[in-house]
Amino acid sequence: MRTLLTTAVMLAAALANGCASSPQASFYTLSVERPQEPAGAGDGTPSAIPSWAIVMGAVTVPEIDDRPQFVRRVDVNRITLDEFSRWAEPLKSQIRRVIAADLAVQFPGALVSAYPQNVDPALTYVVSIDVESFESAPEAASVSVLWSVKPPKEGKAVSGRSVVSEPTGTQGNDALVAAHSRAMAAVSNAIAAAIRSTRR
Repeated sequence: MRTLLTTAVMLAAALANGCASSPQASFYTLSVERPQEPAGAGDGTPSAIPSWAIVMGAVTVPEIDDRPQFVRRVDVNRITLDEFSRWAEPLKSQIRRVIAADLAVQFPGALVSAYPQNVDPALTYVVSIDVESFESAPEAASVSVLWSVKPPKEGKAVSGRSVVSEPTGTQGNDALVAAHSRAMAAVSNAIAAAIRSTRR
């Protein structure tokens, strides 16, 4: 009986030590970067009643990246999933939110929303995003994004592809996520330029 009790105590202690030493997952979000456009390049100034709007339409990401875990590129045909480095919310939701926030900074006179709202289609630009690749490597964060801007009324849509690679500068998840945020800011800048081209 004493032997069984001793064994049970040792087993419980081993389990407790195992739980205590298990690594904890860290959670990350993309962030809004300062626009590259010079001061005053935004269209309009803040007002109580915006005269036009920008809304995010469809946003898609590759299925391989549509998961909580960080997807790390090992070589051209191999990836790894990092179970302890995770996105705090779905990647497509973060991309939608960050691009909308970037555009809101660049166009302070517009009502910018991450989701379609009850806005007047005659005054609203619709931005659609198709992320072709979202690559994470130790030395760089790289994205390839197809985007389109549908102007109000019967305006002709403007489309483009942004291929961006941002060096991490150092090892670690913080540097990698910051590089991805800069890459998405570059995409936002291209979209903002397309919007401006239709408002001249």
